[in-house]
Amino acid sequence: MKYFKLTFTLVLSAAVFYVLNTKLGSIPPLGKFLAPNQGFWQNDFTESGNRSDLELAGLNKAVSVRYDEQLIPHVFAQNNTDLYRAQGYITAQHRLWQMEFQTMAAAGRLSSFIGPGALNYDREQRRKGMIYGAEQALKTMKEDSETYAYIQAYRDGVNSYLAQLKPNQYPVEYKLLDYAPEPWTEEKTALLLMYMTDMLAGGDDDLPYTLLLQKIGRERFDFLFPDFYEVNDPIIPADRDWNDWQVAIPEKPEDYEPLNFDVDPMTPPHPDNGSNNWAVSPEKSASGNAMLANDPHLGLNLPSIWYVMQLATPEQNTMGATLPGALGIVIGFNNHISWGVTNATRDVKDWYKIIFQDDTRSAYRYEGEWRKTEKRLERIEIRGQEPFIDTVIYTHHGPVSYDSNFKGNGGRKEGYAMKWTGHLGGNNQRTLIELNAAQNYDEYKKALVHFAAPAQNFAFSSVTGDIAIWIQGDLPNKWKEQGKFLLDGSKASHDWQGFIPQEHNAHVKNPARGFISSANQHPVDPSYPYYVFNDGYETYRNRVINDFFRSKEKVSLQDFKDLHNNNYNLKAAELIPSMLAALDSMPLNSKEKAFMEELRAWDFNNDIDKVGPTYWEEIWDELRMMVWDEMRNDSLPLPYPYQYQTINLLKNHPNDDFMDIEETPEKETATDLFLQSLRKAVAKINMLKADGKPLDWGNYKGTYAGHLLQALPAFSRFDIPIGGNSSIVNATSKTHGPSWRMIVEMSNPPKALGIYPGGQSGNPGSRYYDNMIDTWAAGEYHSLAFMQENKADQTTIFSHTLTPRK
Repeated sequence: MKYFKLTFTLVLSAAVFYVLNTKLGSIPPLGKFLAPNQGFWQNDFTESGNRSDLELAGLNKAVSVRYDEQLIPHVFAQNNTDLYRAQGYITAQHRLWQMEFQTMAAAGRLSSFIGPGALNYDREQRRKGMIYGAEQALKTMKEDSETYAYIQAYRDGVNSYLAQLKPNQYPVEYKLLDYAPEPWTEEKTALLLMYMTDMLAGGDDDLPYTLLLQKIGRERFDFLFPDFYEVNDPIIPADRDWNDWQVAIPEKPEDYEPLNFDVDPMTPPHPDNGSNNWAVSPEKSASGNAMLANDPHLGLNLPSIWYVMQLATPEQNTMGATLPGALGIVIGFNNHISWGVTNATRDVKDWYKIIFQDDTRSAYRYEGEWRKTEKRLERIEIRGQEPFIDTVIYTHHGPVSYDSNFKGNGGRKEGYAMKWTGHLGGNNQRTLIELNAAQNYDEYKKALVHFAAPAQNFAFSSVTGDIAIWIQGDLPNKWKEQGKFLLDGSKASHDWQGFIPQEHNAHVKNPARGFISSANQHPVDPSYPYYVFNDGYETYRNRVINDFFRSKEKVSLQDFKDLHNNNYNLKAAELIPSMLAALDSMPLNSKEKAFMEELRAWDFNNDIDKVGPTYWEEIWDELRMMVWDEMRNDSLPLPYPYQYQTINLLKNHPNDDFMDIEETPEKETATDLFLQSLRKAVAKINMLKADGKPLDWGNYKGTYAGHLLQALPAFSRFDIPIGGNSSIVNATSKTHGPSWRMIVEMSNPPKALGIYPGGQSGNPGSRYYDNMIDTWAAGEYHSLAFMQENKADQTTIFSHTLTPRK
């Protein structure tokens, strides 16, 4: 028996040892993860204790770093090379895991540490040409020796931090997933920029539109998806005159016909990605200084997508939001100018049907001949398995994303190639470097020239009183309808024929109305001479913003704050009165009448303590699904028309065939849909009441900021009390919202406010991980301590110096 006990004890000990030191599925080796000397306990600290001076290899001169009470570093260097080396080092100190994770997500490398569950995602990334696009961008940046030297300095700064890290000091996510950080490279900075390009310019509707056109015909399609909405309030004021331009537009091929296709579409970007920005002139400003505001609407993630810094040298002094992994300030201000960006949402991705010569796919048909393809072997490392090799075919259009090996159902000789501005290889990093140092409108305009993709609306204001906005990016000069549907990859006439000249990208300086603004709406009115189409343009926030400014003779700082936090639901305000009028004549029970009275009493503001928004959301969800049941019930991935067009049909075309519900023998009208959606919404509300669920908008919406690792609950923040919703100026939905709110008054020196839903630290064990969320949710701001000299002041909580390593 004693030998049995001994044997059993040895086996049990071995099993425990194995479990504690082996990764089991998604569970890390628990021994390493829980070990006091190296596990997650080592991550429970606060960065405010890091006060010692540090030696940094490669520095030419000492760099001072002063942290304020929000853990924002104010970095003072004697030259740009030292500045960007220090930026890389400091960013890695606080956001190392996030920086690397986002670049590995961009490159399609998540399977290497997550396992086979990420393989489909990784294949999508490779087939979108994400690494290829980063390579093209890096080629362009290498041609600019100054920019490339700064990127290398940033790289060296990150790697200097990595070199001093011990495994017990790794961010907790590395311990959870049981892997180690890699050295930073120039390619990773290019991949980080591609990550943002894909997020903001990776969407398209060409293939779904082609399907819908085939199903409902040209007349009905054009009715649902017009080139312009009459209600459009464009970014560039409609009184802008383009007549002095010499414009050449390609002619539409006479034989053009949209083609058929058969694929399972890849995952699109989140539909709520968007932004607001605006600026007012000194004449319209209550202070007499130009003012600018920005709030990009992105995923509410932890760690936050942004990291705030001040970056100063004797030649420039800049502050604002950075992207961990990229150089300089992305959205911010210096002593002379301020700038902010919104997504231009232009159609910059088109699809081409490819016919291969044979099963080898070594050539494809083009202009009656067979042109050679290039084959790129994408090796995807998979944790615990053999690597997966994916052969991606490249044509002159771009990568064949869909084929018989991936989501294509048309056979071995058929594929679909992507043409995308994300593959053009611009020098976006140069734009940011030059904007950081720009002193006036001309230097701002010059900086934008390098920016290729994603196309952005760059708002501008200056201490001299200028305001402006440029819609900047490499934008294809298309013939009418080019890229709206699937194109023929065998015809040169279907290729992009060139780009809109940069000086013809829509822009305006110092408009007579005294303000500029953008909210992802249509950029121009129909008088703009180049072809523009994207039915995804926003139709609500822009009208609220522009009406707000038109209603005021003078605009104050408080007005800017109020507008950032404006919860007015224009979408609901434009439908509810018509819906109530239609239902007033219908026989309703007491619960249905009570529901209607809640809507009638609502002031259309999505404030957290109101129930009106909850009732509206329930009835709107039901109503929209009923109107577009033809799309919902189809086996093909058909697109839904956008919300403005849905409301337009309900109000102005109540007897349209789309009002009819396919599953019923009756011919429904809009009034019938109002009644049926009311009854379903009432039933849902009564269920929520019976379950004891709160109906106030804040609790019903349940906004949360989820950790980048699939919203790990312990590292996320739930039930954030904030109003708004998508299509509202305060565009805070459940998982998306204003990721960085900034207001700058261009006084001398500028005064600025800023806030974002997170914190400066990427470490869940730090009090600076999410300390700004409650302030952000309350609609409040922190004053940005824009230091004018390298001296500690009342905002400084600690300082240290980075010195050249001897």
